[in-house]
This record gives sequence, C-alpha cells and structure tokens, in this order.
Amino acid sequence: MTAPQRSDGVMPGRLGPAILEQNFRDAYPPLNPHEATVAADRCYFCHDAPCITACPTEIDIPLFIRQIATGTPKAAARTILSQNILGGMCARVCPTETLCEQACVREAAEGKPVEIGQLQRFATDQLMATGAHPFQRAAPTGKTIAVVGAGPAGLACAHRLAMHGHDVVIFEAKPKGGGLNEYGIAAYKSTEDFAQRELDWLLQIGGIDIRHGQRLGVAISLPALQTEYDAVFLGMGLGGVNALGVPGEDKDHAEDAVAFISDLRQADDLAALPIGRRVVVIGGGMTAIDAGVQAKLLGAEDVTIVYRRGKEAMSASDHEQDHAQRKGVRLIYNAAPVGIEGNGRLTGVTFAYTETRDGKLVVTDDTFTLPADQVFKAIGQTLEGVPDGLKLDGRKIAVSGAGATSLDGVWAGGDCAAGGDDLTVTAVAEGRDAADDIHRSLMG
Repeated sequence: MTAPQRSDGVMPGRLGPAILEQNFRDAYPPLNPHEATVAADRCYFCHDAPCITACPTEIDIPLFIRQIATGTPKAAARTILSQNILGGMCARVCPTETLCEQACVREAAEGKPVEIGQLQRFATDQLMATGAHPFQRAAPTGKTIAVVGAGPAGLACAHRLAMHGHDVVIFEAKPKGGGLNEYGIAAYKSTEDFAQRELDWLLQIGGIDIRHGQRLGVAISLPALQTEYDAVFLGMGLGGVNALGVPGEDKDHAEDAVAFISDLRQADDLAALPIGRRVVVIGGGMTAIDAGVQAKLLGAEDVTIVYRRGKEAMSASDHEQDHAQRKGVRLIYNAAPVGIEGNGRLTGVTFAYTETRDGKLVVTDDTFTLPADQVFKAIGQTLEGVPDGLKLDGRKIAVSGAGATSLDGVWAGGDCAAGGDDLTVTAVAEGRDAADDIHRSLMG
C-alpha cells in the first residue's frame, strides 16, 4: 500500500489504489439472511405504527418487516416498491435515523430502533437480484407526458405514469439519468454502480423514453412541451450553486462541493482526483458532510467542516456528523467565512465567530484563520432558468396540492419545488403523488 504523499498543494495520487479501494467500499454492508431475520424479529409490528407516519412515502413498514420475518423478502420488496419505486437507493441514503427509526417504538423504549433502513435494503436487493420487475403497465391511454429531469422525482413520476398506461418522455440535461442519486451522493453510500442498475431495473416497466442533453431553457422550452404533450412534470432539481459572497472566493481551488462530489462519483480512477493536504468545507448539510468525508478518504491530511450556526441547527443529522468525526473530520460550529486568503495561491480561510441575538445570527469581530490549500463551498443550491409564467415561493417553484403549479397542465416536484425537504425519499413521494394527480386530471 502506498503511504500518503506530503504536499502543500492540490494534487492527485495522495493514496494508492489499494487504500482507496478500502476507503470507498460500502460503508454500511448489507445484512445476510440470518441477520435480517434477527433484525426483523425485533419489530413489534405496531398496529398504529409511528414509523409509517414518519416515512415521507408512507411505506407499510410493519408489513414488509413481517414478510421478511416469515421468509418472503420478495413480497416485502413489493410492499416497499409499491410506495417507493426507488426503495433500494432510499434504503442506502435516506436519513432513517431522523425519520422512521427515530419514530420506532424500540427507539423510545430502548434507545435502539429496529434497523428499518437495512431491512429495506435487504428486501429490495433480494428482488432486484432476480432481475424481475414486480409491476405491469395498465392498458395504453394514448396520452404522453413530458418529464423534465431524470432524478428521483422525475423517475418516480415517470414510473407511476407508465404504470397507469401513459407514455412518458424524460428530458435529461446530463449524460446519465439518476440525478442526485448518480451525481450527488457520497460514493461509499452507493457502490457498484447501484444508481444506474436501479435505473435500468425501473425502466423495465416500459413506456419510458429518456432523452439526454436536453436542458430546459436551452434545448427545450416549457411552452413547446406544453404544446406537444398532454401534461408536463418539472423535476429538474437545483442547478445553481450559492456564492459565499466573500473576498477571494474566485481563487483557484475554492471549489463547489457539488461539483467535487459529482466528479468523484464519475471518476474511473480515484487516484487521479486532485485533493489538498489541508481542506476546509463550508456548510452544514449533507453535501458538506459528504465532501468532507470523501476529501479525507482521498488522502487529505487535515479536513475541517465549518458551519455558521450550532450543531443542533445543522441539516446533516447527528449520525452523519458523528460519522464524519469518526473518519477524522473536524467540525467547527458558530463561525461564518469572511474571506479566502492568499496572494495568488490559496493559503487559508478567515472566519468570524457568530452569535444568536434576539433570534438573529450575528457575525462578531472575533476572527480566526484556518490554513488551507483547498476549499469546498457547500452552502446550498439555487433554481436556474425559471420559465416565464411559473410563480415562485421564495426561490423555488410554487406548488399546491399534489404538485400543481401556476400553469395549467404543469406539475413540479423534488428539490425545484417549494414546500418539501431536500431528500431523495421526499422527491420520490412528490413525483409519485404528482403522477397520480396527472392521471386523474387527464382521465377525468
């Protein structure tokens, strides 16, 4: 194994292939059949199960766990997938520790919930391994719907529409489908090209055509889609990245964390990815955690995540924060960036401590500087290229009911739409529900 190479610059090859392979293996290995049976036996199978209410897709969790306990994991998978067609990926990336598992009665009684996420993965993996698709299309309706974006919301919408018998054309800007699942999730959470395998499996329903290189506002327009198709669903996510708005932000190696994660996910050779020796990540969400942990796994010697508010305000869960710290990432709270330092070459980031006064965040005059040769900005994304006529709610598309927008015949869901959490599982629920609403609208 190759030892880390010491350098004050941003460079590839800090770790050898053997270490990188070990670092980026599956962080949460799947349960084997015996482990799944033992885990399932811990479920109380509550009649009025709080875990169902806590799940954005409202999976019947006690039912699928009982099906695993009785030796029918493929039936369990169908129970899951009937509510969440991307149940395999959600089992890997969903923050179950703050959703279904936090609501689990075992968590309240013992501080140790049923391993709902791992059991969901066990069931869906068992079914996908057969190559079979458990759903069939209804009779053709003669209707065709345009879906913009092949991310979780768009795919869930397209699959449910196809089940109803409609034809669907998905317009995707990038070379691959999957959206956040393909480009925006830490590599150690989704190994062995799972996002594409799940996408290929989903498309077995039939009736879905994905066209790549089709960015809204460039290759296609919303008015044209409205004219050509019976309905339109917008699920293109958030394409823009927020700026820090501090001096020095344009220096080399002051980079977007989203782009870093995307490049890593698409890399054929992790050793070819350049990484600094001292890395600073600015932000408090899952993107910040994923960027910080993966920087460390690539060989950065010193990685620090800095968030402007306190630990309890971070959108990344305590579980994810603890995972980052176990990997050697330092977390600093209550500090906001005020400048990126360096004369030509990036040398550090200056922060000011923050306080909350009368409910408002205040930046103090007390500052400190962290040495760094690479900075990742993870302070959120923005909606780009909003079509004319669409009303906004804040910085996202305003929706009502099951995703209806201000334009007739146009629905929206996922990260681009207002009102929901920026989670894969929430996007799936919104895409699914919009599809059912589109179906009712088209079929009277």
